Amino acid sequence: MGSGQVTERLDWNGKKVTVAGLGVSGIPAARVLHGLGALVTVVNDGDDERSRAQAAELEAEGITVRLGDGDTLPAGTELIVTAPGWRPDKPLFAAAAEAGVEVWGDVELAWRLRGPGAPPWLAVTGTNGKTTTVRMLVSILEAAGLRTAAVGNIGVSLLDAVLGEREYDVLAVELSSYQLHWAPSVRVHSAAVLNLAPDHLDWHGSMEAYAADKGRIYEGNRVACVYNVADKATEDLVREADVEEGCRAIGFTLGTPGPSELGVVEGLLVDRAFVENRRENAQELAEVSDVRPPAPHNIANALAAAALARAFGVDAKAVRDGLKAFRPDPHRIEPVEEVGGVTYVDDSKATNTHAAEASLAAYEPIVWIAGGLAKGATFDELVQKSAKRLRGAVLIGADRALIREALARHAPEVPVVDLDRTDTGAMSEAVREAARLARPGDTVLLAPACASMDMFTNYNERGDAFADAVRALAATGDA
Repeated sequence: MGSGQVTERLDWNGKKVTVAGLGVSGIPAARVLHGLGALVTVVNDGDDERSRAQAAELEAEGITVRLGDGDTLPAGTELIVTAPGWRPDKPLFAAAAEAGVEVWGDVELAWRLRGPGAPPWLAVTGTNGKTTTVRMLVSILEAAGLRTAAVGNIGVSLLDAVLGEREYDVLAVELSSYQLHWAPSVRVHSAAVLNLAPDHLDWHGSMEAYAADKGRIYEGNRVACVYNVADKATEDLVREADVEEGCRAIGFTLGTPGPSELGVVEGLLVDRAFVENRRENAQELAEVSDVRPPAPHNIANALAAAALARAFGVDAKAVRDGLKAFRPDPHRIEPVEEVGGVTYVDDSKATNTHAAEASLAAYEPIVWIAGGLAKGATFDELVQKSAKRLRGAVLIGADRALIREALARHAPEVPVVDLDRTDTGAMSEAVREAARLARPGDTVLLAPACASMDMFTNYNERGDAFADAVRALAATGDA
């Protein structure tokens, strides 16, 4: 369980660094770099009241801030540190490329600032399941007595974890495709790509570019590249990666595992990768019932987390204890209540078709509440795969017509309620309509397959509205 490689220490004194974006990553990066002696200029597209207040705070500390112009490269810039969400096609980055200026994200900055004896990183990416897998991994590592934290796109700031006084044995790092795009030199102990499905294509420009950015997580891996046996694209990324000598490809599967895989046998999670004589032996890690909830995609998350933990040397008992102790975050296939023999489940976090497909695969029969902002997604494949499970569908949100048309094409026998309203009472009506369609033994599932911002602040608010509506239904006995 040795420490990760540490890059050569950089001299920041007097270095002219432009930080792109005032926000959760930009402000800490600006402060850290200023503290190291860099001459920091923050550029920001917005010039609203909140931005002006943030700018005033930074300027009082001696940091230059330029509001309302995030496209022009400040004179003399030697390095750009960008917020991960800033698109690669922004004029600022074109100007940087022309001037030969490197662009890093906050993850790259944290990687470069690690000190001697820095803890290694176990990293997770994928279209869906990242946060759950990282939190499962943390639970397993803690059960093994290791000092750890969930960092990156979740939990503790990576800069705080790298530069703070608290000592860690290992970090569990969630990395988005945006973060990986701007992290050219990150080289982790072991990494997992959970799955790949079209997402953020407006940002990346193509599925190929999106996959390539996800695949960066495997570059330079030292011990294990963990991939999804059921998703060949993840294995292809392992094959294409330039890893350290001796690094192994480790698969996870919901079926019986082959050598160098983790999988499921007769209700047990088993390891045929990190055992002696893996051609003949397997190590029991946990029972499927130890995973909560034991939906197929969540079992896959647990296997990926277990694979990373085992790659780090964690024993089987800690895997079981960690999975037993883990509790999922709200709005992730979360049972809300049973009303009139119908179970109501909140998976508001299913903000794209891939996540919704996994959620729909966990139940049958289903009254499906779906819709919102499609972000360019299409729904034919999702409806085709899920049609036989559907008792009915209730559609909400700006792009519900896309789902309605897919249902008409591929599941014409499924009754559909199309709610043409976006006010605060829309979710209550959706739940009442779903209850009308459902029968005892059914599941009413909120798995929108769309983003929430057309009607709600975020997916959490959408899930809360669903749960409130279900409880109101239970209170009135209206089911």
